[in-house]
Amino acid sequence: MRKLKLQMQITLDGFVAGPEGQGDWIWANGIRDEVLFQKIIDMADSSDTILLGRKMTPGFTSYWESVVDTKPDSVELPLARLMVDTRKIAFSRTHSELPGRNLTVENGDLVAAVQALKQEPGKDILVYGGAGFVRSLINADLIDEYYLIRCPIAIGAGMPIFEGRKLLKLESSTAYASGKVVNKYARG
Repeated sequence: MRKLKLQMQITLDGFVAGPEGQGDWIWANGIRDEVLFQKIIDMADSSDTILLGRKMTPGFTSYWESVVDTKPDSVELPLARLMVDTRKIAFSRTHSELPGRNLTVENGDLVAAVQALKQEPGKDILVYGGAGFVRSLINADLIDEYYLIRCPIAIGAGMPIFEGRKLLKLESSTAYASGKVVNKYARG
């Protein structure tokens, strides 16, 4: 059975986005960390399906498609190619179509759809967000592994992904030159 892996950047005070969805804090220290970037590429390459919430999908797909289409010298190009070429499924209760290459929209029951995806043959499944969508996956206990990239910044208010108590088991913790720490957790 395939695993559903969550990869998200998170602040010291537990937010994955600012109050209005801002992500400007992610690179606030201005340090580009090639080792961490390679870790993110490797994780993306270990999956053949990406799950997204409807609200973040248009920005996600347009950003990565723009890098592939217009920035051939970008250091992000290896990751961008993976993001564009990988099968993506956006979950929505309100839209049956969204723009994006290799993107389909799932309107059915979240739990049933994710459980069916886990039964398919192939590599693991990766989820990036958004916050509300990830919260739904956590609440339904569908995530098998959590890769939380703890950023060395507190923002005071924002969007959390945890609504209540959730016991997780720390499997590894790696600090990077940028000050970010990747904590890998399994279900507790």
